Amino acid sequence: MRFHDHEPTKRIGSWLFFSVFMTMKKNKSIGLALSGGGARGIAHIGVIKALQENDIHPDIITGASAGSIVGALLADGKSVDEMLSFVRDSSIMKIWKLVLPNRGITSLQYLKDRLKLYIGEDTFESLKTPLYIAVTNLNSGKCEMIHSGKLIDIIMASSSIPLVFQPVEIDGQSYVDGGVLDNLPVGPLLDQKMDLIIGVNVMPHVAIERKSLQGVIGVTTRCFDLAVLANTLPSLKHCDVIIEPKGVNEFNIFNFSKVDDLFEIGYKEAQSAIPLIKEALAAEGNT
Repeated sequence: MRFHDHEPTKRIGSWLFFSVFMTMKKNKSIGLALSGGGARGIAHIGVIKALQENDIHPDIITGASAGSIVGALLADGKSVDEMLSFVRDSSIMKIWKLVLPNRGITSLQYLKDRLKLYIGEDTFESLKTPLYIAVTNLNSGKCEMIHSGKLIDIIMASSSIPLVFQPVEIDGQSYVDGGVLDNLPVGPLLDQKMDLIIGVNVMPHVAIERKSLQGVIGVTTRCFDLAVLANTLPSLKHCDVIIEPKGVNEFNIFNFSKVDDLFEIGYKEAQSAIPLIKEALAAEGNT
């Protein structure tokens, strides 16, 4: 977690009265970018809890992959408890049981069915908070930011990890995980000129031990992580406050059995970032 100034910002000291903070906060627009990261995305829910406890609510949300799922639930007005229930009811074991792997590829149909039960209406327009989702178009080779039309198919496309889940076909185009090209989508927040951009990256960069690189799977996983890191670094430079729960690296991206642990990691990291967020919201001028 850190505070990043992409323009000089006047810092407000500890003497700042709470009432002044509240007044300033209401005049600042907040953008929240949620990265992809598989099961590590559960940490996003912990971050959201800490933000809500401090009356910090985003005006626009963006997300890729796991961030698109949590972002959609948040944008639809779901509570933290409802989000946690969704995660617990959507374990990876149930996904794998649905379709036997074929050439290492399976389906996200079970997850789609769960989303239909939790999301009120299957459109971006019905959401309580504007949402942008990053998807990778395999045909054009470009990242697309979708914010209108059908919602659930776009979430599925953004969550389709290549070689693990089948691409999602939409209007004759094949789409996969948005994190392939933009794992922390801040572009729409910059376009909308958000006063404060909070980036939550659950795929932080860490060095790994040699033993983790044993075998084809270890090397392939590491290459994927580094590719994601390469497209995340430019986005981090545009965030005013960055929350990177370092403890998530101890968990595999398919480790959905550790819901409480991942949630707590995100919550604690966000708690430590709250003073920086309040300071940024109370600072004079735009951040």
